[in-house]
Amino acid sequence: MHKKKSYCNKKYLTTSQIPFKFAKKLHRLYKGKIEIVPKCRVNSLNDFSIWYSPGVAAVCNDIYKNPKLIYEYTNKGNSVAIISDGTRVLGLGDIGPEAGMPVMEGKALLYRYLGGVDAYPICLSTKNEDEIVHIVKSLQPTFGGINLEDIEQPKCFSILNRLRMECSIPVWHDDQQGTAIVVLAGLINALKIVNKKISNIKIAMIGAGAANICTSKFLILYGVKPSNIIIVDLNGTFHKKRYDLKSVPEKWLLALETNEKSVNGGIKEAMENADVVIALSTPGPRIIKKEWVRSMAKNSIIFACANPIPEIWPWEAKEAGAAIVATGRSDFANQINNSLGFPGVFRGVLDVRASTITDSMCIAAATELALCISENNIKPDKILPTMDDWKIFPRIAAAVGIKAIEEKVTEKKTNYDKIFREAEMVIKRSRVITKTMMKKRYIKNAKDKI
Repeated sequence: MHKKKSYCNKKYLTTSQIPFKFAKKLHRLYKGKIEIVPKCRVNSLNDFSIWYSPGVAAVCNDIYKNPKLIYEYTNKGNSVAIISDGTRVLGLGDIGPEAGMPVMEGKALLYRYLGGVDAYPICLSTKNEDEIVHIVKSLQPTFGGINLEDIEQPKCFSILNRLRMECSIPVWHDDQQGTAIVVLAGLINALKIVNKKISNIKIAMIGAGAANICTSKFLILYGVKPSNIIIVDLNGTFHKKRYDLKSVPEKWLLALETNEKSVNGGIKEAMENADVVIALSTPGPRIIKKEWVRSMAKNSIIFACANPIPEIWPWEAKEAGAAIVATGRSDFANQINNSLGFPGVFRGVLDVRASTITDSMCIAAATELALCISENNIKPDKILPTMDDWKIFPRIAAAVGIKAIEEKVTEKKTNYDKIFREAEMVIKRSRVITKTMMKKRYIKNAKDKI
């Protein structure tokens, strides 16, 4: 046991230091990670009479007469704005919009490479909820969708709720829906391995941030009994007498619905006899203790998703009896990574021109993501595909697109196969363009520079 622990600690030190070592050099080399390039042909300067003045006037007049033509004549239908005020950036907290910009650029890169979506980072110099809502609503003529990112709670809940009601384009908060989709997908497959039904399991939710609050809601929608969920924040378990939660409606509702036996206490008490732990809380280790894992039900499942260090080391959780362990890290098995979800979700939403992203569309995305690994190939250390399995994204796109049609949040009529083929083509094109530019050295080879 000692050798395994030493090896893993050594592995953590080496793998975690590599990104930090090169991040500054490479960001400075490329001066960011995204740029705008033409997608129309320019054979000579005469072509600008078509792409710009005077020819573009004919296009403008058509859109003036029929605003929906903007989707036919411009890139609006493939454009997403990534909106952040920099108040909750990764594990760094309130570092401001400028310092949050590299993260939003990274998000835009993932959108483009994994989903073929043109995403634009927009970091705002305001923390005011009303101003953020007003700015986003004002951006609707330009973008086909909105991705809210790294906005502190509790305002992240109300901003999302308001914009979903008041906007005519889909609005999504990746820290809420994105995380919840991937967690749910991972749990669906993990339960297949331990042969437990989702309607019977008891779940301890460690942490009550935006991610776990939304995850709780999706779990209930999928079939978990609210009475079998216990949520824990810094002040203890959620229950009907936690009157301090009344100021946040999303939390108060869960306090009323969950924890049927009114279990009082903290993480230890919440984990007793639980089948599943979903932790999205404070970086560890030892936020979750081995003895608490031993108190769980047989064949327990632990998702310890804090970064950069999970709430409990995976090997410690397994030594204590956990059957399946997932984390938020790529260097351990079973990474819970938002990037498995949002590129495909928005690819599907944009392709069918959905006006919103419903909870049912999110459940459809999670279900399809889980199905991307066949039951014969699901293993304790392989409950989810990885980003290398790029065809998961057109599959999620098609599932989301079809659900949008069923939910009647789009006027477009099509079928699964057509959405899948179109999404596959767009995503493949995006990856080929990047590889070609690397091969031709239009994207510099970093090895030559560092």
